[in-house]
Amino acid sequence: MKRYLKIGITGAAILASGILCAFVLFKMPVIISVLKGITEILKPFLYGVVFAYLLAPLCNKIEEKLFQFFPKAKAKARRFICFIAIVISLCVAIAVIWLIIMMIIPQVWDSVMKIIQMVPQKLIVVNNWIEHMLENQPELQAYFEEFSSQAESNIDSLLNVDTIQKVQSIINSLSVQLFGVLGVVKNIFLGLLISAYLLGSRKLFGAQAGLILHGVFSDKWAKIIEEEIRYTDKMFNGFLVGKIIDSAIIGLLCFAGTSIMGFEAPAFISVIIGITNIIPFFGPFIGAIPCGLLLLLENPMHCLYFIIFIFVLQQLDGNVIGPKILGNTTGVSSFWVLFAILLFGGMWGVVGMVIGVPLFAVIYDIIRKLVYRGLRKHKRESMITDYEEKYHKS
Repeated sequence: MKRYLKIGITGAAILASGILCAFVLFKMPVIISVLKGITEILKPFLYGVVFAYLLAPLCNKIEEKLFQFFPKAKAKARRFICFIAIVISLCVAIAVIWLIIMMIIPQVWDSVMKIIQMVPQKLIVVNNWIEHMLENQPELQAYFEEFSSQAESNIDSLLNVDTIQKVQSIINSLSVQLFGVLGVVKNIFLGLLISAYLLGSRKLFGAQAGLILHGVFSDKWAKIIEEEIRYTDKMFNGFLVGKIIDSAIIGLLCFAGTSIMGFEAPAFISVIIGITNIIPFFGPFIGAIPCGLLLLLENPMHCLYFIIFIFVLQQLDGNVIGPKILGNTTGVSSFWVLFAILLFGGMWGVVGMVIGVPLFAVIYDIIRKLVYRGLRKHKRESMITDYEEKYHKS
């Protein structure tokens, strides 16, 4: 009887799972839409979680230093010290965000205006150069002149026809962009406020999570999950904080180098290079391409010097600065780093490229532990020892 009952329960579970999967597949657009709506509503909270996570190490350090000055502080005084540490951490975060914005916006505006002024001049230079090259080729010269005049007439018609409609569409587009920027600013502001509450209650939340974990799972599984959570925290914290410090150093070195060489908009270039350097592997290329194009419009030789300078800077980062700050934080090979960036970057864009490496390192560690557990279960510990000695010997 029990056997048939188990078969019936298993069959019902399989049938229910199949119905659920079919429902999810048929309703996938609706589910995605609902999830996007929920994510949009929770964006300030998500910003707050990210800010709190990134600021927690700084907040802990400040608390530690303040407690050294006041070792005999009582409960109220200790709470006040924690409050001061949170305020200082938030002030540092706001100052950094404000500094980056103030460095980027004026430089972007100046660069755009210079490009607008330079493009017609450069087009004239290119046009004259092509005409000079085609002096001995009358057929090609005639074709080029026809093409050039046609292009000019097309541009004139674009500028003259439906000008009011074009202006209105531009204004509408700018309005949408402005509301988008204001939305981001609002989310950042609310995120900073939420992060203050999260930082203030981080020890309480940690204790509550421990109670839930031991209340739901057995002691054995609770310890395993706690160990994996600590490893995940170590991996993400070490990688992200290390990358931010590394990128800040690269940005400062880039600013010093571009200023000494007299490049246009050194602050703007340095901020772009520093921010994109957070993205592993592809970051330097993503940042260098627009900066190189900007310098190319101004002075082709500056562009060449910039490419050489960035190459040297990345060699310095890859061989000296990065290893000193990050070390072998993730413990995964270069192949898996590239795989993680492409996989999670394709799924979640720039955010996926940033968090992809530590996330994959956590998944890799879980799979490794499961494989090792299976090998030990089958009495094959020698395979683990041989593998570790051959491929992971430090």
